[in-house]
Amino acid sequence: MIRAMIFDLDGTLVQTERLKALSYALAVLDLCPNQITEAIVIDAFTDVVGRSRRDVAISLVERFGLEDGAGARMAEFGVSRPWQALVQLRLRYYSEMMSDPAVLRSYQWPHNVALLQQARDTGCKTGLATMSGCARTRAIMEALDLVDAFDFVATRDDVDYAKPDPEIYDLVSRELDVLPVGCLVIEDSPSGVKAALAAQMWCIVVTTPMTRKTIHTQQLLDERWVVDEPAKLTAVVAQMMKERQGD
Repeated sequence: MIRAMIFDLDGTLVQTERLKALSYALAVLDLCPNQITEAIVIDAFTDVVGRSRRDVAISLVERFGLEDGAGARMAEFGVSRPWQALVQLRLRYYSEMMSDPAVLRSYQWPHNVALLQQARDTGCKTGLATMSGCARTRAIMEALDLVDAFDFVATRDDVDYAKPDPEIYDLVSRELDVLPVGCLVIEDSPSGVKAALAAQMWCIVVTTPMTRKTIHTQQLLDERWVVDEPAKLTAVVAQMMKERQGD
């Protein structure tokens, strides 16, 4: 029986990957504003999402010919490579967006947030397991009015190993005093799904434009538990709860 519902944060409750893509787009446009559009850069970011920050930046520098533009900004940021200048410029934009509560509210995932409220209304324990740090997690929760929405919150600061290691889900399970078999995880990314499964928990993944292709390609879950259309989330969760009643 499902007694606890545990949510990821980035990509699940708030569209941080979309904001990351937008920050890269703004940075690229800053370096060559007359040649490309924001949408083109976001599409390019989608092709490399999930790779390291260095790989993403190098890919964008090469794809859009930013060597000269980014190279001219290296001294400004105290770096020695054009890709590093792009990263620093992108982080400036990203920090501005993440510090604006209005932006965060406009980029929340409403169906997933609604599911969180539904879980609380039905007496299900709720937890948060995020690879964001404590300070940023708190800021997002305040912006989305979710400060009191969880019985326990675990962040990157609370564990030694990041997802796909199951450590953070093991921690939330213990603190909620619910066995893994009684926990349902709501995730959006392959690494999060792997962490939940490694913790021996049930999992439903709500894909995003940034994770959809990889989720289906890797086939980590039965397709019944992969939600591509957020409006169907409630029905999928109800089916999962029904099947777990006898566990």
